[in-house]
Amino acid sequence: MPECFFTSDLHGRLDRYERLLSLVRRERPRALFLGGDLLPSGALLWSPGAPSSRDFVTDVLVAEFARLRDDLRDAFPRVFLILGNDDPRSEEEAVIAGATRGLWEYVHGISVEFEARRVYGYACVPPTPFRLKDWERYDVSRYVDPGCVPPEEGSLSLHVPREEIVRSTIAEDLDALVGSDDLSAAIFLFHSPPYETALDRAALDGKMIDHVPLDPHVGSIAIRRFIETRQPLITLHGHVHESTGITGRWRESLGRTCMFQGAHDGPEVAVVRFDPDAPQGAIRILV
Repeated sequence: MPECFFTSDLHGRLDRYERLLSLVRRERPRALFLGGDLLPSGALLWSPGAPSSRDFVTDVLVAEFARLRDDLRDAFPRVFLILGNDDPRSEEEAVIAGATRGLWEYVHGISVEFEARRVYGYACVPPTPFRLKDWERYDVSRYVDPGCVPPEEGSLSLHVPREEIVRSTIAEDLDALVGSDDLSAAIFLFHSPPYETALDRAALDGKMIDHVPLDPHVGSIAIRRFIETRQPLITLHGHVHESTGITGRWRESLGRTCMFQGAHDGPEVAVVRFDPDAPQGAIRILV
């Protein structure tokens, strides 16, 4: 069977999408997993000729994936995606519209069948220093790391009741998502990596705020505890672009769970190629 592909944090870069979709055309994977931060943001929105976030889903993603489906026909892969903390939630409606056309499956907060297993998606990350808070949650409590902005003090692209923002945690969300499900054959598509692993290492060494050293591990404690306790087969992560460059590692395990990092801090696209039946044999290529 063809492999599955996973990548993350393409941030609306057209050249990255062109490379990725060209690889899919050539290799014809059975599934493609996209781990969030898919849309343009920040300075890129104001670059000459760059599509805006508002137009990107419809004018670029829908158009390109429709063309890919026309080209590949029966070989068109299952495409599973979530958004990330840099993607405005106001674009979720357009993403769902693309899903209704059969171009991809939007899996944040749900699970779907995939062959003999299930795929679960979860986009939220612990509080960051960034202002957009659409996909941020308190992690296991209302603690916020030095330098980070609490979720209720940032900006939202859609209205959410303040009480929901203040009380929600990643730990509670994950419990509600999986319930008592058997996760021994499950694939989880996360945006955040688990805390204190090779996959969540940020370039914060020696940096301080108000004489308090910053923790270079910026992943989710809730996600780590969830993986340790529930032991899904495979977890896919993004969010921290520089982690692989710092640690030299894009994969790690917690118990029997294989964990892969799909973000990359260079101009290339990092693609993890894996077989769900033999995840230990996964490889990572730069395209």
